Amino acid sequence: MTAAVTLPVQAAETPAAAQSVTLAEAITAGQAHISARYRFEQVDEDGFAKDAHASTLRLRLNYETGVWHGFSFMTEFDHLQSVGGDTYNSTRNNRTTRPIVADPEDTDLNQALLRYVSGQEEVVLGRQRINLDNQRFIGDVGWRQNEQTFDAVTLRSTRIPQTHLTYSYVDNVNRVFGPDSGTPPGDLRSDSHLIDAAWDLQAAGRLSAFGYLLDFDNAATLSSKTFGVLWTGQYPVGQFKMPWSLSYATQSETGDNPVNYSADYWQVEIGLAQDTWSARIGREVLTGDATRTDRAFQTPLATLHRWQGWVDKFLTTPPQGIEDTYVALGAKLAGFDLQLAWHDFGAEAVSRDYGTEWNLSVGRKVGKHVDLLLKAARYDADTFATDTTKLWASATVSF
Repeated sequence: MTAAVTLPVQAAETPAAAQSVTLAEAITAGQAHISARYRFEQVDEDGFAKDAHASTLRLRLNYETGVWHGFSFMTEFDHLQSVGGDTYNSTRNNRTTRPIVADPEDTDLNQALLRYVSGQEEVVLGRQRINLDNQRFIGDVGWRQNEQTFDAVTLRSTRIPQTHLTYSYVDNVNRVFGPDSGTPPGDLRSDSHLIDAAWDLQAAGRLSAFGYLLDFDNAATLSSKTFGVLWTGQYPVGQFKMPWSLSYATQSETGDNPVNYSADYWQVEIGLAQDTWSARIGREVLTGDATRTDRAFQTPLATLHRWQGWVDKFLTTPPQGIEDTYVALGAKLAGFDLQLAWHDFGAEAVSRDYGTEWNLSVGRKVGKHVDLLLKAARYDADTFATDTTKLWASATVSF
């Protein structure tokens, strides 16, 4: 339900400029950024006598050096603090009588990377943020206070005209539940390969082909190989624009996964938009099995909050798969960004209604440094999970 993301390779310094900058000058001539994001999240979920009230503040500080002979270094620290007491289950605080809000307190190294750029090639080594295409399969889960990052080496190239090539070898996945150990695990110890090739087709949109070979030492049942394509773009229709998104992928087991399976994914979305409003309708399907478990299409490294409703009932695909039919509206009104969406969820492998969900958000940017957001989501269960209402209020200040 999101537009494709292109990751351009940064332009390198000219040789003369590189020679004129000393290492000490590059280190001291960098840029620092600081941000604070406060969020209050309330969860009213059937089956729990008490609601979750998560009042959390995330402080983030990063610094990126200048460029020296094509090299630069960036480091980023996060501190996440509960404000006013742990009246929610963070997955680490043992408050199991309340619903989960996966924002555990922590202080950690969010990113620490060495970047080298030469012409149209880029190499990034270290702990880094990786967002590929529309983040349906690989993303940073930026909605959570502790985002997902990757200990990896990434190679990017734009040497071929109108083409972006990306390869990452991932040694470890730092999940939103970390850095402390627990359940779910805070890390996925990995021997994984991410391959993505994207072509700019001009008026015909953008086409991506990808292959994700995920092999996890401590989560063998999540080890899989996925190959697919994504085609996005928009077509002018008079004074309107008609955006579209089409995607297909196939998945099977790999590594030490004990289950032999094959599953498919597909998504189709079409919309209509002007400068101040948009409307979209779509259908997304992740296949499963009518009688056997552990054979559904899974996306463990996706930015999942962007997909299949904000209540997050389907972070793990149910054994019988899922079909999500949705309608979404967006508008800009008097400085506010408004979003409204409706989802109808059902099983893919059998005839079964899971439930329906409404999502609503209102956001506003105040000046250059402050972002405000209010969100609400309501999931009404038919045969899957339980009725749940979530409310959010957040403010982000960044410099």
